[in-house]
Amino acid sequence: MTGALNENWKALACAHENPYHIRMDEADFYPEGALVTVLTAEPLDRTLDYKAPEGGVERGAFVEVPLGPRKVLGCVWGAGLGGFDLSKARRISAVLDVAPMRDEMRSFLEKVAAYTLTPMPAMLRLATRAPGLMNPPGMRKIYRRGTGLPPRETEARKRVLDTLDDYGGLSFTLKELADAADVTPSVIKGLLPSGAIVEEDTPRDLPYRRLDADAPGKELTEAQGEAAQALRAAVAAQAYSTTLLKGVTGSGKTEVYLEAVAECLKHGRQALVLLPEIALTSEFLTRFEDRFGARPAEWHSGVTMTERRRVWKMVGQGGAQVVIGARSALYLPFQNLGLIVVDEEHDGSYKQEDGVMYNARDMAVLRASLCSAAVVLASATPSLETWANVEAGKYKRLDLESRYGPAVMPDMQALDMRVDKLPATQFISERLANAVRMRMQKGEQSLLFLNRRGYAPVTICRACGFQIACDHCDARMVEHRFLKRLMCHQCGETKPMPEACPSCGVEGRLAPVGPGVERLAEEVAERFPEAKCAVLSSDLFASARALKEQIRLIAEGDTDIIIGTQLVAKGHNFPNLTLVGVIDADLGLQGSDLRAAERTFQLMRQVAGRAGRSEKKGIALLQTYQPEHPVIRAILAGDEEGFWRAEAAERKMAGVPPYGRMAGIILSGPDLAVVSDVANHLARSAMPLQRVGAQLFGPAPAPIARVRGRHRIRLLVKAEKGAPLQVALSDWVRQVKLPNNVRLQIDIDPQSFW
Repeated sequence: MTGALNENWKALACAHENPYHIRMDEADFYPEGALVTVLTAEPLDRTLDYKAPEGGVERGAFVEVPLGPRKVLGCVWGAGLGGFDLSKARRISAVLDVAPMRDEMRSFLEKVAAYTLTPMPAMLRLATRAPGLMNPPGMRKIYRRGTGLPPRETEARKRVLDTLDDYGGLSFTLKELADAADVTPSVIKGLLPSGAIVEEDTPRDLPYRRLDADAPGKELTEAQGEAAQALRAAVAAQAYSTTLLKGVTGSGKTEVYLEAVAECLKHGRQALVLLPEIALTSEFLTRFEDRFGARPAEWHSGVTMTERRRVWKMVGQGGAQVVIGARSALYLPFQNLGLIVVDEEHDGSYKQEDGVMYNARDMAVLRASLCSAAVVLASATPSLETWANVEAGKYKRLDLESRYGPAVMPDMQALDMRVDKLPATQFISERLANAVRMRMQKGEQSLLFLNRRGYAPVTICRACGFQIACDHCDARMVEHRFLKRLMCHQCGETKPMPEACPSCGVEGRLAPVGPGVERLAEEVAERFPEAKCAVLSSDLFASARALKEQIRLIAEGDTDIIIGTQLVAKGHNFPNLTLVGVIDADLGLQGSDLRAAERTFQLMRQVAGRAGRSEKKGIALLQTYQPEHPVIRAILAGDEEGFWRAEAAERKMAGVPPYGRMAGIILSGPDLAVVSDVANHLARSAMPLQRVGAQLFGPAPAPIARVRGRHRIRLLVKAEKGAPLQVALSDWVRQVKLPNNVRLQIDIDPQSFW
């Protein structure tokens, strides 16, 4: 679970066993030569003592400290404890020119670490994920879009200008722009004389444009106005609160919570808006700029490294009023955070599944409670955890029950596939195909939804029965015909599609089994040759920019038939889309996942909600072999409250989240026998769990028992809601000394069990 000091570091850095928590009577400032304890971002199991530099240092300051022959990033965590020869203590090398970590942020990191059982160095790494923080401030050359036009437009020059336009006026370094546009630096330099691109010398990190909090927003309906007023009041109170903003798809939840953002700005505080998908940012940024006159700061994998450093620094200095970001934006060093919005709060992408395993929705509530901020959880289909907190009176709830403007909710119907006798190579029923043709005749768009990437999930040899599997994982390789590759969706390994069976050597007998979106696209091309189609799947786009561009074209009506995975369910607005056809509505109901019913219900309702978001009436058709299934019936009936009550009753009876506690233990290593021995030893040493009344299930091979060459064994711990589970887990795993090549991960509140 924790690292150990390297022997050569021991001789050069003075370590102690001090826990990370600081005492309340610690000084705020330490004069030159005073002994301070520094938490580094290195994988150590303790803090380190150093002498304060010339001029002294304040608690929370980010510093550069010597560790062996290297200089590493650290944060002053409090007074040093000493207990060793002080003449051997080394001095802090430099205090970084960035805002110190606030007490609220330090407390937040400690509490997340304690809840998720994560070592504090890993938490500090998560909170300092910006490049070049130890670099001195200085000037740099940046390139931005100018007003001129090139005298001759080549394909390479067009890519450069399109890149600058797509990023909404952001500045780039020469290398970043060249990489983003896939051109050489000389192409960019060649655009300077015409003024199409402007080169400027600027400080490395500049504040963002100030936002106009008083700018008028869109006219709101009566229901929206009442909800907005309630959120504004929650923000104005400058005290912790959490509110569920539940509104049907297309009801205008975004405009409502933007009113809360405006109120936050009026009080001089910062706001954070979390989105589950990068592809959503483009439309959101446009709406945000229209509302406040400037763009917010962005924090996600699609922004440049230069921009990441700028965001991190400006957030800490108050030079960024609003950040829109992915889940990790929650760990930015906000100076005065007053509002956190978690849009599509039910979305599974808010759960980090590796490294620090946390749920951003839950940690957003924790962070807000520590800095007296308001939280808005927005969703058309909230998670059962959020619904239960509302029922228990912990969260407030606001409802938007109708769509904005003339739009109305789509009709929903089940297509019983037991009646439609489809050929083995077809997946679109005749009734659904006729509905698509009808939309095409009207000049409207259709969406065919299948939550499975690639061409086919399994490739089998019809001569010997061999199924092509990944060499490094216990998983079947998925054919991606558009890429002409086989791909493992666990480790990312790819290989060319073979001509002959790798097992028996027979050629021409390899056959795809089951549909993916690419195979569905092939069927669409055959059955609707006159249609213009687009496939929305995350693996088909080389960059976030390309994905955003495709979504923009679809929204402008450039496509007749959209074929997509769950990517299309995440808040996109396609005004001309009036038909949604779900190819396999039963897919998510398979398996033993305790959240299978909830996730299927949410996904089907969200996908169906893409239809009829403008003046035209929409319809959603669900192809299913189980039309009588309770979840399918609940989806069709639209009885959301009834579904949640039934689901809650089942979970409560079983004592599982949100009415009980669970933790997953994942052991992995290259040697199955060694991993099994460790797992069995853990299972035999479960007394700490028994003391708190927890149950242990396993060990058992993980559903995918080998990933990237590492064998995986899982154990599952289940306890009552109020059980001190983290303490018991810590005592339990501390009994086991892990071999060097065995890794143990603890997943508190697991969302998946693979």
